[in-house]
Amino acid sequence: ASRMFLRLLSDVRWRAANPKWRRMTCSQRSTSSTAEPHPVSLPAQAQVVICGGGIMGTSVAYHLSKMGWKDIVLLEQGRLAAGTTRFCAGIVSTARHVSIELKMADYSNKLYQQLEQETGVKTGYMKTGSISLAQTQDRLISLKRIASSLNVMGIPCEIITPKQVAQLHPLINIHDLVGAMYVPEDALVSSANVSLALATAASRNGVQIHERTSVSHVSVQKGRVTGVETDRGQIQCQYFVNCAGQWAYELGHSGEEPVNIPLHACEHFYLLTHPLKEPLASSLPTIVDPDGRIYIRNWQGGILSGGFEKNPKPLFTEGRNQLEIQNLQEDWDHFEPLLSALLRRMPDLEALQIMQLVNCPESFTPDMRCIMGESPTVRGYFVLAGMNSAGISYGGGAGKYLAEWMVNGYPSENVWPLDLKRFGTLQSSRTFLRHRVMEVMPLMCDLKVPRWDFQTGRQLRTSPLYDRLDAQGARWMEKHGFERVKYFVPPGKDLLDLDQSKTFYKPDWFDIVGSEVKCCKEAVCVIDMSSFTKFEISSTGDQALETLQYLFSNDLDVPVGHVVHTGMLNEKGGYENDCSIARLSKRSFFMISPTDQQVHCWAWLKNRLPDDSNVTMEDVTWKYTALNLIGPRAVDVLSELSYAPITPEHFPSLFCKEMSVGYANGIRVMSITHTGEPGFMLYIPIEYALHVYNEVMNMGQKYGIRNAGYYALRSLRIEKFFAFWGQDLDAFTTPMECGREFQVKLEKGMQFVGQEALLEQKQNGVYKRFTMFILEDHDTDADLWPWWGEPIFRNGRYVGKTTSSAYSYTLERHVCLGFVQHFDEKTGEELVVTTDFINQGEYEIDIAGQRFQAKAKLYPLSSLFTHRRRKDEVELSGYQRE
Repeated sequence: ASRMFLRLLSDVRWRAANPKWRRMTCSQRSTSSTAEPHPVSLPAQAQVVICGGGIMGTSVAYHLSKMGWKDIVLLEQGRLAAGTTRFCAGIVSTARHVSIELKMADYSNKLYQQLEQETGVKTGYMKTGSISLAQTQDRLISLKRIASSLNVMGIPCEIITPKQVAQLHPLINIHDLVGAMYVPEDALVSSANVSLALATAASRNGVQIHERTSVSHVSVQKGRVTGVETDRGQIQCQYFVNCAGQWAYELGHSGEEPVNIPLHACEHFYLLTHPLKEPLASSLPTIVDPDGRIYIRNWQGGILSGGFEKNPKPLFTEGRNQLEIQNLQEDWDHFEPLLSALLRRMPDLEALQIMQLVNCPESFTPDMRCIMGESPTVRGYFVLAGMNSAGISYGGGAGKYLAEWMVNGYPSENVWPLDLKRFGTLQSSRTFLRHRVMEVMPLMCDLKVPRWDFQTGRQLRTSPLYDRLDAQGARWMEKHGFERVKYFVPPGKDLLDLDQSKTFYKPDWFDIVGSEVKCCKEAVCVIDMSSFTKFEISSTGDQALETLQYLFSNDLDVPVGHVVHTGMLNEKGGYENDCSIARLSKRSFFMISPTDQQVHCWAWLKNRLPDDSNVTMEDVTWKYTALNLIGPRAVDVLSELSYAPITPEHFPSLFCKEMSVGYANGIRVMSITHTGEPGFMLYIPIEYALHVYNEVMNMGQKYGIRNAGYYALRSLRIEKFFAFWGQDLDAFTTPMECGREFQVKLEKGMQFVGQEALLEQKQNGVYKRFTMFILEDHDTDADLWPWWGEPIFRNGRYVGKTTSSAYSYTLERHVCLGFVQHFDEKTGEELVVTTDFINQGEYEIDIAGQRFQAKAKLYPLSSLFTHRRRKDEVELSGYQRE
C-alpha cells in the first residue's frame, strides 16, 4: 500500500508543480455563463428579492414561481451556480438521521429526476444508488436505524453483506467490513446544471434574474423588510430571502437590523482523476465510507473522492478576505489521510493519474443541521443557508419548504429542527462559530450514538449553581447554549470511563439514574432547571389578560396565584409552544416555557401583539434560578425552611405563592414538578440562588435529599405519559391528538387562535393519536435500546414513529411515546384514529430492524404507582416539557 501511495503521490506532486497543467484544468472546470453582456436595469420594486444564485436561491425562485408568485427578482453577485454549488460533489443521498432532512432529500431526488424533461437543460441526473459501508458493529447499527426509517417512508433500502458490496462495486476492498447499507435510488447530478435548470424554469415563470449584482444592505422599517440596496441601485420589496451561502452571516449583519445566521465556512477537499484504463461504468454506486471519513463516486470514467478530515481548516472568520479566497489552493499534506483511506478502500488505483485536488469552501452550522425560516427580529426576512456539505441533497426540498412558508405562512412539514429561531444571539459569536465548525466537520463522519454532546462552545450560559453542582459530580449536557445536568456521578465511580462510554445498548449511567429516580419517588431530590425560558407579561389595564386569552388555548382568567397549563397554538391548532402561566396579579403573568423556546416564543408573541398595545413583555430567563424539589418529602423540607403551611389545604396543586425560603425573600414557589410526582418549583432571584440551594440541601439531609439530573426527570415524565414540546409536541400536533381536550376552553365561548381547527377535530375525530407503548419482550441488558424515531407497527403495518422513550425504573420496562395513524389498507387514505383502533391492535416497535412486542396505552398506568395522592391526580393534567 505504501508503494502504491508513493507512486500516486509522485504523480500528484508533478502535476501540482506544472503551471501549464494547472491552467488547462482550470479552463476545463469553468462553467458557461448566462450573464447579460449589457445588463438590463433593475426593477424599482418587487414582491420578493432573493440574494444568491446557487442551488438554494434558484430552488426558492423555482418553487415560489410554481406556487403562483411571479414578481420575484433573483440577484447573484457573480454568475449563477458559480459559488459552492459549482464545486459540489453532486451526490444526492437520502440516508439521513433526521426525519425532515430525509424528506427533503427524497423530494430533491424526485424533482431532479424530471427536471431535464421539464426544462430542456441537461442536469447529468444518473440513478446509481449508494452504498454506506460499516467497519464496526456500532456503525452497522447506526445504518440499520437509518434503513428502518427509509423503508417505512417507501424508499428502497437494504442492509447487505460485504460480499454483496463486492458484487455491486468490484473495486472496493471489503476485508475490514462487517456490512453495509444499499440505497438503490440515490443519484448523481451536475449541481451547477441543476441550478441552471431551476433558474431556467423560474425565468420562464416570470422570475427576473440579474447576475453580477451585489446586495450591500437590507432596509428595514418598523421591524419589516422594505427594500434592498445593491451596487446597481435600490429595489423596494416586501420579502427578502438570504441564500448567500457562506456569505449569509455577513449579509445578515449588513442590514439596519442585524439578522443572526450562525454559520461558518471551512475548506472542503476532493480529488478528481483521469479515467481509469478501463473507465468506470457510469452506473457504479457511490461509496460512502464514514469510518474512513471519505466518499467515492464515478466521475467521467475516473473518480471523484473527498471527505471530512479530523482537522478542518476554517475560512473567512474575519469576513470576506480576498487574500484567503485567492489562497484556496491544493493542500496535499492536509488531504493525505483521506488519500490513504481512499487507497485502502480501492487498492487497485495504483497507477491512477490525478487531474486535480479541488478546494472549495462549504458552510457549516453549530448543530450540523441547515438553517431556514423567517428572522425572529425582522418580518419578511427569510433565510436558507448552512447546508453542511449536503446542499444538492437538500436543495429541492429546502426550497419547496421555504416557498410554502412564505406563501402560506407555514411549511407542509414540521421544520422546527431546521428553524433559524432554534438559535439565539449567543451562537453568532465568530469565535464560537470558528471553534464549533472545527468540531462539526469531523462529526459529519463520526458515529453519533444517542445522547452525544458537543464539546466546543460550552459553559456559555450557566446557572449560578454551576460550580457547586460540578464539584458534586454533575455531568453536563447543553440545550440552547445552557448547561444542564444529565446526572450526578457518585464518589468512587470511574469518571473518565463514564464520560467516554457511548453505546446503542444499555448505558453506563443506568444504575446512577435509577438511584436518582428512586430518591425522587421515596424521599426528595433537587434538579436545577434554570434553563427554562421565563417571560413576565403585564399591562396597565386588562389588555394583558385579553391578549393572552386570545393567544393561548386554556382559560387564563383564573384567581391570582393559580397556575395554568396551556398551549400557544397556530391557526391549524398545532402547538407553537407548550407552557405554564402563573397569574401573579390581576394584570401580570409569569410564563414558563421550554429552554429552546426563548427566541421562537418571543417572536411569536411580539408579532401578534396589537401595534397600539400597552402590554409589556420582559424576558426574565436570566433573573431567576429554578430549582425543582421533587418527592414526597419536598413538602417537609419547604415547610421547615419557610415556616409557612405547605399542606394541600393551604397550598393546593398548580398554585403559586411568593414566599421566604431561609433568609431570602421573593421566592416564587409553584406546586408543580413537570413529572407528575409531588413537589415544588422554586423560582429564586439569581442573587439568592446559592443561599437557597445550600439551605435546601442542609435542611433536606435528614429526609435523604440528593441532587438529580434531567435523565431522571425524563424517566419520570415518560412513565407518567407526559408529552414535552420539541420532542413529542410540535406545530403539527393539536391538544385533541394528545389527550389534552381538558386544557382547551372550547366550551367557554371565547375566541382564541386555533379554535376553528380544534372544533373541527372535536366533531370529525383525529387522524393521529399520542400513545404510550410498554415494550414486552425486550431485554434491557442485552437488546438495543429505543431512543426516538423508531417505526411503530400495528398488526404488521407501519402506523407511526416514536417521539421519545426512556427506561421506567418503576415498571422495569422500556416506555416509548409516539403517534399512531390509521391508513386504509387498499387506498392508503388517512382514516380517523379511534380509541378502539388503538386498543385492539397488536403492536411492535422496530429498533434498528429488530421488532419488539409492545402494549399500547392511552392513559398512564396509575394503579402501578405507589406514591399516589390526590395532588398527583390533579397534576396528571399538567403535561409539561423538558
